[in-house]
Amino acid sequence: MNQESSTSVSAARKTLAFGSVTHIWSDAFFALMVPLLPFIAQDLGLSYAQTGMLRTVFSGASGVLQIPAGYLAEVWGEFWLLIAGNVWVAGGLIAMGFSSTYITLLVTALLGGLGGGMQHPLATSMISRAYERSNSFTAIGTVNFAGDLGKMAGPALAAITVPLFGWRSTFIIAGVAGVLFMVITMTLKGSIAVATAGKIRDVQGSEEDVPDAPSKAFVLLSAVGMLDAATRGAALTFLPFILTGKGLDVAQVSVLFVLVFAGGAGGKLVLGWLGDHIGGLALIWSSKGLTAILLVSFLMLPTAAIIPLLVLFGFGLNGTSSVLYASVARLVSPGKRARKYGVYYTATEVATAIAPLGYGLLADATNLSVTIVAMAVITATILPFSQLLRRYL
Repeated sequence: MNQESSTSVSAARKTLAFGSVTHIWSDAFFALMVPLLPFIAQDLGLSYAQTGMLRTVFSGASGVLQIPAGYLAEVWGEFWLLIAGNVWVAGGLIAMGFSSTYITLLVTALLGGLGGGMQHPLATSMISRAYERSNSFTAIGTVNFAGDLGKMAGPALAAITVPLFGWRSTFIIAGVAGVLFMVITMTLKGSIAVATAGKIRDVQGSEEDVPDAPSKAFVLLSAVGMLDAATRGAALTFLPFILTGKGLDVAQVSVLFVLVFAGGAGGKLVLGWLGDHIGGLALIWSSKGLTAILLVSFLMLPTAAIIPLLVLFGFGLNGTSSVLYASVARLVSPGKRARKYGVYYTATEVATAIAPLGYGLLADATNLSVTIVAMAVITATILPFSQLLRRYL
């Protein structure tokens, strides 16, 4: 390996590390609220609806600025926007910690959550360009997996700090720590040597000269991503009802969900790595086919048979996302990738939010078994749809 290629590999690894670490922080910020909700509700005298609204506003706000962030990144670069976005959310946590009423808490959650729109599309775009020539699936799978570490870190921090300091101080501690870390991270800018999208276009020439898959291919991939996200959001909502229907209590279901999430984290990492070796289409088929089969199987199998399959279910349910995120880079030229990732992530988050409601209405009108079968059938439609993308994946 010559010196130039060695330097390029080193810069790519530093870019991956930066994107992964910011993803850990970002997901930790948003996961932190979940275990704090009962304490917040008790302290402020909130109803279940008010508590749910707080969570919805905070997480939902993170999707609002994803598309604008993609366009801004083409001018300013992802590095500074990722730093700014995480500082923004961290500042929101600090403000939430100083909130004394439900209204102020709701407003600060809304404003703070907006900063989360920078993380997912920009980190993925930046890393896809750093690994343009090789190992893009592995790299994107790695940064996707890193978010799961953040989802574990947030509740872990809460478990330590809430008994000692309360929920307000927990928000403040996390926010201050996040701001300090991001300020320190600014010194790494010289190591994150990924050109902005605008500079890439200047080098490559006009956008018409940039090789791009047809727009309909991106639209189709986004539709596949929405179906995948819809299954993920709905399955995690209704799986507890399947398990409690088989006689398990809430505590037992909570423990079993650890298996699902562990399998999901492993799926994101492993399927990302496999994508560089066997291609994306085969992985989409196998993971989503497995998900559809297991959904129906859970209705018929006894609890003892379901338990060992939960890891496999999580693997297929969550792992596909790494393959789909990396596939966006196969369809979109580097110069337009940040904006397209903004569109893609926004579309999938809308599907994640809407699917539980849609399937819930179906369950109310019919029953849980019919709903799960319908979910499996809709999940299976990903297979023929993704087949239409075979020439690109």
